Amino acid sequence: MGIQNPNVPSRVQARIPGRTHPGRGHRVGGLQHDNTRHTARFTVIGNHLAQHGELSLLAIGLGTHLQSLPKGAPADIRTLAARFPEGATRIAAALRELETHGYLRRERVRTPAGRIVTRTTSCNQPTAARHRTGKPASASTPAAAPALTVGPPAAPASPVAAEPQRREACEERTQPHPRGTRAPRKPLPDVPHPVCSVPGLFQAAADLLADLHRHSPHLLLSAADAAHLTPGVAAWLERDVTPTAVRRALSADLPPEGVRRPAALLAHRLTAQLPPPPPFRAPVDPAPAETEVRNCDGCDRGFRAPVPGPDRCRDCRTECEEAA
Repeated sequence: MGIQNPNVPSRVQARIPGRTHPGRGHRVGGLQHDNTRHTARFTVIGNHLAQHGELSLLAIGLGTHLQSLPKGAPADIRTLAARFPEGATRIAAALRELETHGYLRRERVRTPAGRIVTRTTSCNQPTAARHRTGKPASASTPAAAPALTVGPPAAPASPVAAEPQRREACEERTQPHPRGTRAPRKPLPDVPHPVCSVPGLFQAAADLLADLHRHSPHLLLSAADAAHLTPGVAAWLERDVTPTAVRRALSADLPPEGVRRPAALLAHRLTAQLPPPPPFRAPVDPAPAETEVRNCDGCDRGFRAPVPGPDRCRDCRTECEEAA
């Protein structure tokens, strides 16, 4: 007991940070996984969503929840706000984040009953995410086209790229044409199209365009121009805009000297001034008819009749009709 052991350190040495624990092959700190293989009721979520660098944590969680829902499940803001404690404002902001980054598509469609509802589509592999991970988009998977075109084509990305097109357009305008011939007419701009193709809607739009020159003589259209503009007017009528309001929007503030191409002007107005879709209104059930019990004036029996209603029961009314 009196002999000192020179191999024993004088004090306990602290473990160097970052060194692995003796006898183990992993770090002591940091996240650990205790995984069990799923065999039922599971959803595959890509790391491009779960580890997204720009989405908020609420948007990532909401996107994961939407991908786990079955087809046809309600996914509107009111239902999600009732399901989660974040509230309608934060959930609406998270849905806009998912829509901006391509994980969500929302479009308003008209049901066969005539109601306008919002169709929500959850995308587990959006185009933006495929480009971000470096995987090329599959040629067999077509890109989703918007349900309604409400604006002119996008401008070129830079003035340098647009310069050759601008130069060609100027050359076409300044190039002399042989005497007796006219320059080719530029095509009309595109117009928006309605979501629901109802024949009565297109007929009402065609009638409005055909009658437009009676209110403004400068807006006399050819049959081809009217056929091109009919879907745009139908898109306005589909959004609960009255024909009088459509006519006023198309014929207001015209130049006093007239319009050179009335069809081009109307196509521009139909696209640039397209009103937003009407707000969703829940159907209201009709109030039940009021009835009361009264005594028949003929046989003095009690019977139930609407208010106001007949003073005789059905048997007495039948006898009176036969006697007459």
